[in-house]
Amino acid sequence: MNKPIVAIVGRPNVGKSTLFNILANSRISIVDNTPGVTRDRIYATAEWLDKEFMMVDTGGIEIMNTDAIAVSIRTQAQIAIKEADVILFLCDARVGITDEDAQVAKLLRESKKPLVLAVNKADSPKEELNIYEFYSLGIGEPMPISASNRLGLGDLLDAVVKHFDNLSNNYEYDDEDEIKVALIGRPNVGKSSIFNLLVGQERSIVSNIPGTTRDAIDTPVVKDGQRYLFIDTAGMRRKAQVDEAIEKYSVMRSLRAVDRSDVVLMVIDAVDGVTEQDKKIVGYAHEAGKGVIIVVNKWDLYEKQNDSTLRYTENLRKELIFLQYAPIVYVSALTKQRIHRLPELIKYVAEQCSMRVATNVLNQVIEDAVAINPTPTEKGKRLKIMYATQVKIKPPTFVVFVNEPEIMHFSYERFLENKLRESFGFEGTPIKLIIRGKNEDE
Repeated sequence: MNKPIVAIVGRPNVGKSTLFNILANSRISIVDNTPGVTRDRIYATAEWLDKEFMMVDTGGIEIMNTDAIAVSIRTQAQIAIKEADVILFLCDARVGITDEDAQVAKLLRESKKPLVLAVNKADSPKEELNIYEFYSLGIGEPMPISASNRLGLGDLLDAVVKHFDNLSNNYEYDDEDEIKVALIGRPNVGKSSIFNLLVGQERSIVSNIPGTTRDAIDTPVVKDGQRYLFIDTAGMRRKAQVDEAIEKYSVMRSLRAVDRSDVVLMVIDAVDGVTEQDKKIVGYAHEAGKGVIIVVNKWDLYEKQNDSTLRYTENLRKELIFLQYAPIVYVSALTKQRIHRLPELIKYVAEQCSMRVATNVLNQVIEDAVAINPTPTEKGKRLKIMYATQVKIKPPTFVVFVNEPEIMHFSYERFLENKLRESFGFEGTPIKLIIRGKNEDE
């Protein structure tokens, strides 16, 4: 399922990144009083009233500024507006309406998108009175908030998610028997070549020019009685290298493709190895709970020795420490080496993502794990695991009821996860453990 996209826009220094960080429950954007600190869109998943959505933090829009950086920021913000389902327009109660606010409001009205107007820094009754002038922007009712003091955020989110019911995603459908597979990775690593081999036709343009594939492309395929939907995506390059507006637009398309998928093929260039951008791209898929297969392409071009595959695998595991569960396949789209193994592996990982474990069997495994490695203690209290049950699949999610949740150390949680993998496999899929106190409702 695609998550609705909410773009936070406004002129510089009105508190967009502060609001974004609080709603995302983490400091993802740099917060600074200097205009222009946020120079590109930043994405995070948020949830309100059981409705999950993707937030986009944008740089401050300066309509009149012709500086190259300001123009780039404005272009990116306009792209975020174009792709967004709901736009959260943020202004500053202390400064009041500026010419920039009026220009941005005009831009937003022309977008014909659902709009929510928030007036930030309304920390006192005096500033709250100032919000009435913002009616003149023609956006609708201004909502007073204070991002830094977390005031008015509940009402603001109510107004945002109310628009979700009116959204339509015409291309979404649910076919439980179909495995949706997204190919992701940096530009020019061979995604389109692998895609074409998997679907058996020249569906995507194959070129040595990075960024040839601009949009996500869907192709249904049946192999050995199994239905697949292969989604080729535009290559996601480092933000500093993204110059064309259409390529920036395609990044969000690629993230949406990940959201729609069951299994992600993370394609890596064997010669280049793992880059920081690779980590960011596959990290998004990992956090989204998708099945992951690491596909090392151009293996025919890699200079090999007797233990090349072993050493390369060790290095991959070290670089992608959070993906120890992901299988690795060494392929060559040029020579078609091992490409035939991918459909079977995709099906296997999809099954692992959908695996259910009987409650009695699950608790027996945990009981055995505790016998091998006793639970931690803190201030004389020992952690007691009383009961566990699986509550979701895709990814497999388990609720573990304990006496004192705060005693559950991260290291012991990881130990339990490893024991679950030893017992049941779960190859290629993340596992989520939710620790609950004994009096909390399931």
